[in-house]
Amino acid sequence: MKDLIREAPLGQVLRLITQNKILQYPEEEDGFKLPEAYKQQLSGSEKPESHNQPRNLDADVEALGRMRTITSVHSAPYTNERVRAEREMEIQRTKSIPISPEKTSDGIVLVDWYTTDDPANPQNWSRAKRYFVVFVLCCYTFTVYCAGPIYATAEEGIQEHFHISPVASTLGLGLYVLAYGIGDLLFAPLSEIPSIGRNPIYILTFIVYWVLTFPEAVTTGFGSLLALRFWLGFFGSPALANGGATVGDMFSLMYIPFGLSWWVFSAWAGPSIGPVIGGFAAQAKGWRWPMWEIVWMSSGALVLLLLFMPETSAHTILLRRAHRLRRLTNDSRLQAQSEIDQRNMAPSAALWDALIKPLEIMMKDPSIFFVNLYTGYFYGVFYTFFEVFPLVFPVFYGFDLGQTGLTFLACLVGVILGLSAYFAYLQFYMVPDNIKNGFREQEHRLVPAIVGSILLPIGLFIFAWTARSSIHWVVPLVGVGIFCFGHFWTMQSLFIYIPLSYPKYAASLFASNSIWRSGIAGGAVVFARPLFINLGVDRGVTLLAGLSCAGIFGTTAIWFFGKRLRGRSKFAI
Repeated sequence: MKDLIREAPLGQVLRLITQNKILQYPEEEDGFKLPEAYKQQLSGSEKPESHNQPRNLDADVEALGRMRTITSVHSAPYTNERVRAEREMEIQRTKSIPISPEKTSDGIVLVDWYTTDDPANPQNWSRAKRYFVVFVLCCYTFTVYCAGPIYATAEEGIQEHFHISPVASTLGLGLYVLAYGIGDLLFAPLSEIPSIGRNPIYILTFIVYWVLTFPEAVTTGFGSLLALRFWLGFFGSPALANGGATVGDMFSLMYIPFGLSWWVFSAWAGPSIGPVIGGFAAQAKGWRWPMWEIVWMSSGALVLLLLFMPETSAHTILLRRAHRLRRLTNDSRLQAQSEIDQRNMAPSAALWDALIKPLEIMMKDPSIFFVNLYTGYFYGVFYTFFEVFPLVFPVFYGFDLGQTGLTFLACLVGVILGLSAYFAYLQFYMVPDNIKNGFREQEHRLVPAIVGSILLPIGLFIFAWTARSSIHWVVPLVGVGIFCFGHFWTMQSLFIYIPLSYPKYAASLFASNSIWRSGIAGGAVVFARPLFINLGVDRGVTLLAGLSCAGIFGTTAIWFFGKRLRGRSKFAI
């Protein structure tokens, strides 16, 4: 717990105030001694052979073509060699074997983990600590995602208060969702800079987010409300932009899907629960009350982040360790590989990778084009629910605002079932298959996406054809649950396929995908109401369901032809 608090923002502030007198790192304690391997490298002595040296680990590392340090294995391609190296590391971590630092040709001694079970390494943290950090991350993500759709419950009151049309009122949700993706383009690359890391991005942006929630609840102008909604989405976007990277920092390749699934689940739980708490609040206290609920939720999430969110980027952790060792020894030769890389980092190259390269890949690679188009489409369909539900359940079933909010729990039920089934698929099939047969071709991971792509139109067709007063309200909600089950499975599979096939450009591709999804979803919120009013709910949802059938053929085509497409692509492996 001491280590967790020390790495958290509050712990860092306390260290700054006391000039590092409390919550000290091992290098700052009186009894710390520089490991013998570092002394030998600094003195120029030859590294003695040791029977305890993890020879197999070094061999795997060499095979991976890693930069130099043991932490950079997570940036290696997603291959069987990486899986073997990670499994070897897991074995070595139980033995506390000293790790000898590498020395470059120009005399730089690369700071690394001291031992294979070094507690500073996020992948060595206890299971309880890792999942507690995931819990904090999920609370943060839940808050940001809940604050988007909770606005939909206030739209009727906003229309009356500001004398605007229903379509205009939807801009508050549309701009919030759009800003998710725009923020990704900035905050995702920033978190990869070792001198910055994950935590400053999370904390500083969420403090701004928290401050902006107060004027949102009391604003007297519709224009200012829209501006605040956009900036709230923008400064809340690191939950989406960097959450997956934080999970990847702590889990090995084979078990990343488990941590990612909980994080994605929190992103689903927000839009599902937001309309519930917002609906009853708006009904009882008026449209401003859901805005105050955002203030309260973000306050709790901010306290959790300040108290318990540690830095998880191994590159940043080792860079800070190198700084402490240089202060201790006054030897400038002690450096982290990440700070060497950072000195050679050109801003123009980072801008190219973040903005231009993803667009180039999408235009030249059919698989990425389809993944962006398809995920954007069904993400947008999901956000049309916030406009179509008020046209169905109050009209056909006489639900009030609070009861209409409760119908969104069908989304949560569908995702819970999808999460449970996906965990079973991973635990009883995928993980044992990887251990027995190694990593198969990337397309093998698309099987759940094919199943999900079939469930998506099935759920929409059920909703479209049963949402009428002559059929019980639970039936269309069953269709909603089936859609969300399929949505979860499809998204999880496609988002694993991208880094497996394009590891070098994975971060940029995820940011690009995010702006696609957010842009389409933001637009869907605005055009949904006119679509359903002009065509009717049944024909409007049927149209969306029919279009989503194309995803079945697209996903199956990637599964069948993906290997050949990757063979022709200069970006894929």
